Amino acid sequence: MARTLHAAPQTPLATRLPGLAITVAVAAAATGLGLLVPVVGGPVFAIVLGVLAATVIKPLRSSSLTPGYTLASKGVLQLSIVVLGTGLSLQQVVHVGVSSLPVMLGTLAVALGGAWLLGRWLKIGSDTKTLIGVGTGICGASAIAATTAVIKPKDTEVAYAIGTIFTFNIAAVLLFPPLGHLLGLSPHAFGLWAGTAVNDTSSVVAAAYSYGADAGPYAIVVKLTRSLMIIPIVIGLAWLKARRDNANGHGEVRLPWHRIVPLFLIGFVVAAATDTAGLIPDSWHPALSTLGTFLITTALAGIGLSLRFADMRKAGARPLLLGGLLWIAVAASSLGIQALIGL
Repeated sequence: MARTLHAAPQTPLATRLPGLAITVAVAAAATGLGLLVPVVGGPVFAIVLGVLAATVIKPLRSSSLTPGYTLASKGVLQLSIVVLGTGLSLQQVVHVGVSSLPVMLGTLAVALGGAWLLGRWLKIGSDTKTLIGVGTGICGASAIAATTAVIKPKDTEVAYAIGTIFTFNIAAVLLFPPLGHLLGLSPHAFGLWAGTAVNDTSSVVAAAYSYGADAGPYAIVVKLTRSLMIIPIVIGLAWLKARRDNANGHGEVRLPWHRIVPLFLIGFVVAAATDTAGLIPDSWHPALSTLGTFLITTALAGIGLSLRFADMRKAGARPLLLGGLLWIAVAASSLGIQALIGL
C-alpha cells in the first residue's frame, strides 16, 4: 500500500522569511532613493514604496507574506531603536547646556498638549494624535517608531503620522532658512530653533546647514538631546497602556515591569550608556548609524506593504490639519521661549 507523503510543517521563521525578504528589497530601493533625495530620506521612501508596491503588484498582498511584514514592522523596528541608541551619547545633554532645556521642554509640552487638545477638537483617534504629537515634539519617524512599538497602533495610523511628519519636514526645510534671515536670527538662535522645531534629523541638518555652517553643529546637538526625550515619553506611554490593559475596575492594578519598561527601551538606554562610556569606537559610529537607519527603513517598508490606499483615505484631511497646527505652534513657541529667556 502506497504511503501518503505529507509536507513537513514550516517553522515560524520559514513562514516569515518570504515577506521579510520583500521588505528588505523594498528598503534597499528606498535607501537608494534616500541617498538621491536626502531631504526626504530612505524611511519615508520605504513606506511610500511599500504602499505603491502592494497596490500595484497583487501577489504582494498575499496573506502568506503577512508574517514577514509583521516581523519587519515590529521586531525589526524594535531592533532599529536599540541600534540607533548607539549614536546618542548621554553627555551631549551637558554639551548643549542648561539654557537650551527650557526651549526643548517647552516645545515638547506644546506638541503633546496641543495634540491632545486639538486632536479631541478634530475628533482624531487617540493613537493617531499620540503618534503625530510625539513625531512633532521629539524626532519624527524615530519617535513614531518607538511609540508604535509600545502602543501598537494600526498600520494605517502609523501611515497617517509618517505622512504628516514628512509633509511638514519638507515645508520646514524650504521655509525655515528664509524666515530665519527675515527675523535676523543668529546662527546659534537658528540652530536652536531648527533643533527644537523641525521633526526628523535629516531635515534639521538640511535646514540648519542651508542657513549657515555655524548653525549646523549646534542644531544637531540640540536635535540629538531632544531625541533623548523618547525615553521618559515611551516609559510613560508603556505604563499607561499596561494600566489600561490590566485594569478590571476592582482592587489594585498590577503592572509587570516588563510591560512598563519594554526590553527594546532598556536596550536603547544600554546602547546610549555604552557609547557614553566610550566603549563604542568612533570608527564604528558611521556603520552603526547606517545599520540603524536601514533597519528602521525595513520596518517602515513592512508597514507600507501592509497598507492599502482605501484604508488610508478613510482618515480624511484631519490628521494633516492636526500636524500643520502642531508644527506652527511648536515653531512659534520655540521662538517665543527663546525671546522670553533672552537666548
